[in-house]
Amino acid sequence: MSEPASISTGIAGRYAAAMFELAREQGKMAGLEADVDALDTAMKDSADLRRLISSPLYSRMETERAMDAVAAAAGLSQSFRNLLGLMAQKRRLFVLPQLLTRLRSLIAEAKGEVTAEVASAKTLTKAQSERLAKALSASAGKDVQIVATVDEGLIGGLVVKIGSTMIDTSIRSRLMALQNTMKEVG
Repeated sequence: MSEPASISTGIAGRYAAAMFELAREQGKMAGLEADVDALDTAMKDSADLRRLISSPLYSRMETERAMDAVAAAAGLSQSFRNLLGLMAQKRRLFVLPQLLTRLRSLIAEAKGEVTAEVASAKTLTKAQSERLAKALSASAGKDVQIVATVDEGLIGGLVVKIGSTMIDTSIRSRLMALQNTMKEVG
């Protein structure tokens, strides 16, 4: 892992652990999960929000006000709004994607579930997601929640990550393996 990535993961992990413990102590785990889902949806839907959290051009006050407006529009809890305000003040909003990922895994772990990150060339249908979750659950021995993303570069197939395990059945990886094999022969 590169140094900047490990630093971001470490920062996100500390914020996520604090937020998770606070929600657990207050008995607001369902609310935390709803906050994570709402903020994740807002980030996926808004290029401006993604730009805001990664750009150093905005002042602390501007990012704090913008994040408060986003939190209000998304209906986030006061404790999550406070976290976003603190992250804006400390210029740590760039770790928001890692924070959400870490919070999802902490919530899933507390519920006895495992989170699987699934990348596919096209959006999975509900039936496909359910069949995949059922197959992964049988393999993992726990309930599996799927976080699906679309990567058209895969051409076809899936890339599934569960914890430190990755299963790559994409056509892109098969073509790359074939290309490497042909280089070795020729």
